[in-house]
Amino acid sequence: MKRPGWLWLALLLAGTPAQAGDYPEVRPGHRLIFPADHGSHPAFRTEWWYVTAWLTDEAGREFGVQITFFRSRPRVAEDVPGAFAPKQLVFAHAALAEPGHGRLRHDQRAARAGFALAGATEGDTDVHVGEWRLRRSGEGYSARIGARDFRLDLELRPTQPLLLQGEAGYSRKGPQAGQASYYYSRPQLAVTGRVAVGASAFRVSGRAWLDHEWSSRMMMPGAVGWDWVGLNLTDGGALTAFRLRGRDGNTLWAGGSHRGADGTLRVLQPAEVRFEPVRRWRSPRSGTDYPVATRVMAGALSVELVPLMDDQELDARASTGTIYWEGAVRARRGDAEIGRGYLELTGYWRPLRL
Repeated sequence: MKRPGWLWLALLLAGTPAQAGDYPEVRPGHRLIFPADHGSHPAFRTEWWYVTAWLTDEAGREFGVQITFFRSRPRVAEDVPGAFAPKQLVFAHAALAEPGHGRLRHDQRAARAGFALAGATEGDTDVHVGEWRLRRSGEGYSARIGARDFRLDLELRPTQPLLLQGEAGYSRKGPQAGQASYYYSRPQLAVTGRVAVGASAFRVSGRAWLDHEWSSRMMMPGAVGWDWVGLNLTDGGALTAFRLRGRDGNTLWAGGSHRGADGTLRVLQPAEVRFEPVRRWRSPRSGTDYPVATRVMAGALSVELVPLMDDQELDARASTGTIYWEGAVRARRGDAEIGRGYLELTGYWRPLRL
C-alpha cells in the first residue's frame, strides 16, 4: 500500500473510539487449546505473532532477524455491510540486523483484512499482509518476507514443548485481573533457510523464538511502554523477563518465566524481575535514548545483555505509529556467553498507545 494508506491505518488504530469494555476480557483459569489457539482471536482488541532469530551463514557471518505480524480490531464500521469496512487490520514489521551494514534494515506493511490483501486465519497460524506470510504447517512454521532491500525464507522447527507464560497462559500485565494477556512462547526453534540482501543470498541456520499473545487491555493506566527480553539459553533453557514502565522510568509491573534445561518452569513474580541500564545509545535520527546494554535480574538469574550492534531502532510510524528499539542481544554472565535472544524497548520515543 502507499504511505498515505499506512498513515490512515495507523491513525485509525491509535484514535479508535472503542473502550476496553467493548472487547472480551482476558480471564484467569481459561484453558488454551491447540491447535486452535495458534490461530487468530478476532474478538480481542490486539494480537501478535512475533519471531526473532540469531542466524549464521556458511561463512560464519551473524544476522539478527525479527518478524512481527499484528492484528487489530479497531471497533469502527462493524455495522457496515461488506468487506470494505476496516473491521480487522493487519500490520507487519520485519528487520535484519547485519553488523557489517551498521544499521538495521527494516520494512513494514499494513492493510485491512480481506480482498486477499491481508488476513489472520482462525484455527491455526496463517497470517499475511500481501506476499509477507507466517504459517504453521504440521509442527513447524514457515516465514516468507520480501522486503525492500532484503528477503527472508525461513523454516522453523520446534525442539521443545510449548511454554505457557504466566499462569498456564494467563499473563498478568497489572494489578487488576483484566490487565493481562493470553500468552505462550516457542523457544529454541531450530531454523534453516535463506537470507538475501540485494543480489547476494546466504544459506543460514540458527535458533529462533516465537511469541503469540492476544489481549484487550495490554497496558495498565500510567504505563508508557515496556522492556522485554526473550533468551534461548545455551544450556537449552529459556528466559523471559519484562517490565511495564511509568513516565518516571520506574517499574509499574513486571514478570516473566525461566524454564530450565530439564523442563522445570518457574513463573517469576513482579518483585523478582529488575532491569538496570548499563549503557545507553542515542539515535541520530529520532534523538531517542535507549538502554541498549542492560542488566536483567530474573529470579536466581542475573545476566548482562550486550547488543549485536547499537543501531537496531525500528521506525514504524508508517504502520503502527511508533518508533522503538528491538535488537539481537547476547546474554553474558561475567565473561561467559550463556544465551542469545532479543531485547525490546518501547515507549522511549513517545508513550506507546496500545
